[in-house]
Amino acid sequence: MPAYQRKDARAWAREHLTGCSAVTIPSYSADLKTLNEKGIRHDIGLAKELGYRYTLLCAEVAITPEENAQFTAWARDTAGPGFGLFFHAAFGTLAENIEAARLAQKAGADIVLLSYPPQFWPNSEQEIYDYTKEFCDATDLAVMLFPIPLWGFERVHPAGISVALVRRLLADCPNIVAIKSEQGFPLVAGLCEMYHHFRDEVVISCPIEGDAIPMMSLMDLQFSGTSNTQWMSTYYPRAFELARMGEWQEAMQLYWQVAPARNANGAAAGSYAPGTGVLNRTIWKYQDWLAGFNGGPLRAPAMRAPDRIMKMLRQGLAASGLPVTAEPDSGFMTGRHPC
Repeated sequence: MPAYQRKDARAWAREHLTGCSAVTIPSYSADLKTLNEKGIRHDIGLAKELGYRYTLLCAEVAITPEENAQFTAWARDTAGPGFGLFFHAAFGTLAENIEAARLAQKAGADIVLLSYPPQFWPNSEQEIYDYTKEFCDATDLAVMLFPIPLWGFERVHPAGISVALVRRLLADCPNIVAIKSEQGFPLVAGLCEMYHHFRDEVVISCPIEGDAIPMMSLMDLQFSGTSNTQWMSTYYPRAFELARMGEWQEAMQLYWQVAPARNANGAAAGSYAPGTGVLNRTIWKYQDWLAGFNGGPLRAPAMRAPDRIMKMLRQGLAASGLPVTAEPDSGFMTGRHPC
């Protein structure tokens, strides 16, 4: 059960939703029939060790609600108290997301990242409102709203999720506690607008590390997530904490040090994301493996990680002076803890 009552969710988030969140993609057995417990526990433990205070248990892969609950239970047992777990509401229908959230809450999830299914095709703000409110009403967990062009809501409003719609949702859904603000991505317009209007009501998150550290010279950000920054090891939790504590120039020194890795990550994403509206979780899994996480195969349908992209990402870490495995890329599909 969450460590707060539904009516107190925003106060809980203001106090406890701090630091950075990683993203943990589940690991599978070699035959892809079951989850890989040892690989999952390894990845949760390493994220915590690197300084992350939360992780998103990524469900935007081939995983059932029941398996996701097992994923959550192992993560909770491994991390122990004081480490936050995001349930990823990324299943195929509203009803399935509600059921999966119920199972994840019982297994130890603390908060929800609300995604929208590819099959959800709203033509009005009312439809987006109705979906969001029905989900929020069905869970006692705190919810992070997630406006981003991936959903395709720009046919309804150029921002996807407008200020007026966010205002309605905050008024009617007291368990919305944070906004992962990516309207207009890759620009920072959504972040600036959400911060301007809602920073005193809910936690405003900038998950993009390349934006967050510079913007913290102007904004008081307490949380950044969820994103795959864990592939850069301890860099981001360290830099974010320095910026939070007023040591922004020191944070920027680290920021510029990792520019080669950041640029490689951006180039990798630019090779697929603009045309597909889907994140390549195989590339994310490979990035993690480079930094010591488990790696291993993902279930179909899964996008591929081209060799040229893998080489570029590896070189980006090396040029940044960040930890990177010396193992050959052939080890990635096996993983560090195969089963």
